[in-house]
Amino acid sequence: MSRSPALAARFATLPAYPLAHIPQKKRELLARGVDVIDLGAGDADLDPPPAAIEALEKAAHTPAMHRYGFGLGLPAFREQVSAFMRERFGQAFDPMTEVVPLIGSKEGLSHLAFAYLNPGDVAIIPEPGYQAYVGGTLLSDGAPHQVALRPENDFLVELDAIPDDVLKRTRMLYLNYPNNPTAAVAPREYLERVVARCRNLGILLVYDNAYSELAFDGYVPPSIFEVDGARECAIEFHSLSKTFNMTGWRCGWAVARPEIAGALGKIKSFVDTGPFMAIQAAGAAALRQWKSFVPGNVATFRARRDAAVTAFRGAGFSCEVPQATMYLWLPLPDGVPSKVFADRLMDDEGVVVLPGSGFGAGGEGFFRISFIQAPERIADAATRAGRVLAGMAGVAAQG
Repeated sequence: MSRSPALAARFATLPAYPLAHIPQKKRELLARGVDVIDLGAGDADLDPPPAAIEALEKAAHTPAMHRYGFGLGLPAFREQVSAFMRERFGQAFDPMTEVVPLIGSKEGLSHLAFAYLNPGDVAIIPEPGYQAYVGGTLLSDGAPHQVALRPENDFLVELDAIPDDVLKRTRMLYLNYPNNPTAAVAPREYLERVVARCRNLGILLVYDNAYSELAFDGYVPPSIFEVDGARECAIEFHSLSKTFNMTGWRCGWAVARPEIAGALGKIKSFVDTGPFMAIQAAGAAALRQWKSFVPGNVATFRARRDAAVTAFRGAGFSCEVPQATMYLWLPLPDGVPSKVFADRLMDDEGVVVLPGSGFGAGGEGFFRISFIQAPERIADAATRAGRVLAGMAGVAAQG
């Protein structure tokens, strides 16, 4: 009698990924002739910088670019990352020892846990939050301690509220500000407190800064390394995805002091051979254009943000005006589960949003929309969402 291969126990601990079912569902709706408005993934319908496309085309015709990049990758990309960090944040990083090229920041955020978590060690993870944090923790046999991000706490993770016995076992803390999905930003005083606590407790602060350039109304998101003492305990992740509309290109980086950067680099040497060097050439070209490209991109997102706030408020939702990111995090009335609402909205109205519960139990009671469509399409989606909300809120009130 044959036996089926058994899955590892850690595999069973992985939650469902919040976007996994959406592509197939969209295909079914489109096949039925439904006018689908997708506000789900953070994947805008905007063009990358022309300079990045030109650099990719040129690199594609350069034979050396098609060889293994290994961990070193393209030195020009490392050097441009270092220049960006210096010009944008006033922080100097050695391009050879303190920069780690990544196949998108997601893989680095998850792979890092393999270097720092022993079985049973705790990683503190915001919930709702990016699934790479919990995925890396579980796959390295770590123990995720998830902290609910709630409006009454300004969507911040407060270490002082975490039990002492958990803190004693904590090796990593994942933070992401500006935040996905809540769009919250972190005050400087908060970041100073977190850095001080991580230094005191020997916790690695994993700072996901993917939305550092998508900010509005004069707000300028900082690097965690602008906080005194962060060099001792932090690593910061960046991505070309949102800033330059390059989600599918899979190119990002991490920066940290050599010991921390080197640990991530060593892990990566066993699981990949680095980003395609032509992509790194394109990434360097994009970063050279950030001062001229980013303001126009941000203006587009600002117009979409303003349209979304106006439209969803007009459709019966309450929402704050976010200072950063490409998202609205919208509360639902009591008695309206977020997944039920999102499924109903997709089935009945052809609008794709992400339920808060898809980001973890701490996200229940909310749903996320992305500014990935033109303002008029966002307004249409809000009208449709308002119809669904009115119907579901009425049923909930009767119950």
